[in-house]
Amino acid sequence: MRYIPLILLFFVVTVSSAQIFEPVKWQTSVEKISSDEYNLISTAIIDSGWHLYSQDVPDDGPIPTTFTYNDQSGKIKITGNTFEEEGHIIDDPVFKMRIKYFENTASFKQKIKVEEGITAIEGLVEFMVCDDEKCLPPTEVDLSFDLTKVTAATSTDSSHATSTKHKEEDNKVSDTSDTKDSEGSENIENSKSSKSKKGFLGIFIIAFLSGFAALLTPCVFPMIPLTVSFFTKQSQNKAQGIRNAIFYGVSIIIIYVLLGSAVTGIFGAEALNALATNVWFNIIFFLLLVVFAASFLGAFEIRLPQSWANKVDAQSNRSGLVGIFFMALALAIVSFSCTGPIVGTLLVEAASKGGLAPVIGMLGFSLAIALPFALFAMFPGWMNSLPKSGGWLNTVKVVLGFLELALAFKFLSQADLVLQLHLLEREVFIAIWIAVFGVLAFYLFGKIQLPHDSPVTYISVGRLSLGLLVLSFTIYMIPGLWGAPLKLISAFPPPQHYSESPYGVGFTKIGSAGATSADAHGELPEGAHLLEPHDIMAFDDYHKGLAYAKKVGKPVMIDFTGWACVNCRKMEQNVWPEPKVLKTLKNDVVLISLYVDDKRKLPEDQIKESKVKPGKMLNTVGKVWTELQILKYKSNTQPLYVLMDHDEENLIAPIAYTPDVNEFHDWLEKGISNFKK
Repeated sequence: MRYIPLILLFFVVTVSSAQIFEPVKWQTSVEKISSDEYNLISTAIIDSGWHLYSQDVPDDGPIPTTFTYNDQSGKIKITGNTFEEEGHIIDDPVFKMRIKYFENTASFKQKIKVEEGITAIEGLVEFMVCDDEKCLPPTEVDLSFDLTKVTAATSTDSSHATSTKHKEEDNKVSDTSDTKDSEGSENIENSKSSKSKKGFLGIFIIAFLSGFAALLTPCVFPMIPLTVSFFTKQSQNKAQGIRNAIFYGVSIIIIYVLLGSAVTGIFGAEALNALATNVWFNIIFFLLLVVFAASFLGAFEIRLPQSWANKVDAQSNRSGLVGIFFMALALAIVSFSCTGPIVGTLLVEAASKGGLAPVIGMLGFSLAIALPFALFAMFPGWMNSLPKSGGWLNTVKVVLGFLELALAFKFLSQADLVLQLHLLEREVFIAIWIAVFGVLAFYLFGKIQLPHDSPVTYISVGRLSLGLLVLSFTIYMIPGLWGAPLKLISAFPPPQHYSESPYGVGFTKIGSAGATSADAHGELPEGAHLLEPHDIMAFDDYHKGLAYAKKVGKPVMIDFTGWACVNCRKMEQNVWPEPKVLKTLKNDVVLISLYVDDKRKLPEDQIKESKVKPGKMLNTVGKVWTELQILKYKSNTQPLYVLMDHDEENLIAPIAYTPDVNEFHDWLEKGISNFKK
């Protein structure tokens, strides 16, 4: 009896580490448009935490969702494309492209026209799903549509993609053989809440810091002592002065939050994200930020109409809380030449997050502006410690101008990537940033003066320190021209493959004259190739890799992966290049990478029926490796890493996505140690 807990623990561990996932269930229904026209509706019910990719995915990205329909020898006419819902669009940090996906549920609608007598239509959907740690290989599911069980069409316009979920259970008229009852038709917002919170927190922090920067500009900073002194002198007692100052700060917050709410209300929460992912809006954002930067650098001032300021200022003379509110509004209008570019940049950046991000951004920004007025009203003595207004305020403004200019090229780069114009490749982008921050360093050292600067007689310690920091950052970026990854700014420049020299200036591939480190493996064995850019020798054929491992006396590491596997790329980009891991992968194991989404067709004599799904044929290389993974390792997710000996026995329990470098390295070392025993 005492062994029962251990047996149960072993069972739990085994089940949790070797699990076959089926996170997507498909349901079908039919809408009747006219006597011979129908809409075929396929609805994916997606488990929480997983996401299904769109039909439209850029080249070299994940596997798109694809529908095919049996036209029954021309008796069924497919009209137009299969339309889908709005979904979610993100800048994928691994694939370095904009990718659309769906969570929880997704409906796809296809308009058809049929000849008389047709009562059923068969179809097929191929799709791929991932969560934050793993991906599944491309999966095919048969679809069946019963034309004798229909509902009235909600629209006769075939170009209208259904954006509503299935109405009620009685509208779902036929399930495929692979369909199971779904318990997970939750609200999309529930599954997104944790990610949204993290995104909103980031926006809030950036906005708060931006508000603090705006506070140090010539338009706002001098107003602090003037406004606080007004409240303390005009109030009958100290307590009233503090209350008035606090309400003044609250009014500032209300004004800017209303601005963020107006932006969200006008464009719509989801439309903001669509705007930010549009090529032309990225170009507009670029031009807008360049104008803001020029304003901060002193070329001109951006001002709201003077009549606005006059009218608001007149209202501020009213007594009571109404007058205080208009005082806050007057500050927002008068200081617009300094705060406007910062607010505009924040709204542009928040638009890329979608949802309530503009509101959250304005809350953080206005809170940073409002806090000093309330705090100094409570503790007037603190104002004696404030630095005097002077030329340093304009210096802050100019530094912000350089930052705006650098940020502008991020948006231009996104447009260039989408259009694939190759006008702003990685080297060009980095060169521009080196120039921008290099000039900023010279400015901080007093070597360059701009229109509104005061004469520089000496450089303060703070300005010198900032100049050294900017100069160090500029020097740090220079190796990026020769292929350095520049992890500190990896979110800004184009990916390394989008460049004139994807592997760095001076890199020479194997077979080229002058090759050096890349050909350290010498002549590669049959079936092997090098994984670029780390030069790890790998096989993509199980049997050839195993034979080579026996020949050289090394253990085998099987890498169940996929061309479109997000977390596989994360491991290859972030874990494998670490020196101790890379050394092991190059020298101590034979790597066999089996791509489960390999679409290469098998020769006719090698095609066989699947044991996992009887009736389905294994007709591609990827399906063979998927079958192997499921049958032998009871798993269908990627990445999955296996260390085995020459008898194909595991040296250590397989592991999946492991972003911790030390944990992955320890796993490798334990498996290799077991091989040597």
